[in-house]
Amino acid sequence: MLTSIDGGVTAARGFRAAGVRCGVKTSGLDLAIICSDRDCSAAGLFTTNAFKAASVILNRERLASGRARAIVANSGNANACTGERGLKDAERICRRAGELLGISADLVLNASTGVIGVPLPMQKIECGIEEAVNSLSESGGKAAAAAIMTTDTRPKLSAYEIELDGRQVRIGGICKGAGMICPNMATMLCFITTDAHIGPDVLKKSLASAVERSFNSLTVDGDMSTNDSVIVLANGAAGCGPMREGSSQHELFEQALNQVCLDLAKAIARDGEGATKYVEVQVTGAATYDDAKAAAMAVANSPLVKTAVFGEDPNWGRVLCAVGRSGARIVPERTSLFFGDVEIVSRGEPTGIDPETARRPMLEPELVITVDLGVGAAGATAFTCDLSYDYVRINAEYHT
Repeated sequence: MLTSIDGGVTAARGFRAAGVRCGVKTSGLDLAIICSDRDCSAAGLFTTNAFKAASVILNRERLASGRARAIVANSGNANACTGERGLKDAERICRRAGELLGISADLVLNASTGVIGVPLPMQKIECGIEEAVNSLSESGGKAAAAAIMTTDTRPKLSAYEIELDGRQVRIGGICKGAGMICPNMATMLCFITTDAHIGPDVLKKSLASAVERSFNSLTVDGDMSTNDSVIVLANGAAGCGPMREGSSQHELFEQALNQVCLDLAKAIARDGEGATKYVEVQVTGAATYDDAKAAAMAVANSPLVKTAVFGEDPNWGRVLCAVGRSGARIVPERTSLFFGDVEIVSRGEPTGIDPETARRPMLEPELVITVDLGVGAAGATAFTCDLSYDYVRINAEYHT
């Protein structure tokens, strides 16, 4: 059983966090630290963009050991496409944080988000690290979530408690992301902590599975970032024995991890840049999971579908066009389409529903588009939002 709790990355025992302002952004908190009181099993997944940020390069190298203890993250500057200086600055951040935390720099990870191609203001960053270390607390999860925001309008947190071996085990996370959101994964940073006792290899497999059906099924605008990172730290502070892969305890842990990732992915879609509506695209009856996901993502990424949703226009032909070009196995005369609970197309034929009835589900702040391909038993869901005038405005002005 999963019980929702407060705290984000500080819900789990033995973790502290802080969010401070050091002046990288023009306003608001912009530097976060998350730290465990002991070494952790650690795993991460990162952008597949060829232009990887310095933090991504550094973290991939360090996580080869499967161990970490702290994360330092800044917003307002991506430290991407900054060459050798960017790599040295990322290492310098970890070194300084390690000194102040009294731990090895090799156990410190780094993340950045913001404008690409601009060197980090290291004097401000280092002052921020010192302030954040002095501000670390078991109630600092929300401040840390706020400090990693860029065009986000609100912090994003999730946490759950489960029972393993008679002990309460907690898992929680924070993330940021609103634009440049598309697999794999998105312009997003996500940090997850747990007090479960789990080895790094099993942890990484569990993370990959959770990310596939959450962050890798998420899109706002079809653009992939240079900085996308999902990192999980497990410190074992709950006092349970080591988790065995495939055990009932592991299955329950994965349920909790999946739910945290799903909550955060949905929060990003709901907070998409300029978004006025949250949209889920559910594809059922597919021949394979890959087909279902391809069809769902084709619809979720379609500017024509997304603008129709913004305009509350039940232009269902746009949905079928997107499905038809997705590469999934399609048999038109077996395909059905729903907006909310209203059936628009039944086995390839329009139902003849009147336009106002078809439009009714689109007037709500959340819309579920369901496509039943009718050729199998597989399914997948994509998470997205509409595409509004404000999305263009936000991104036209972002650098300035």
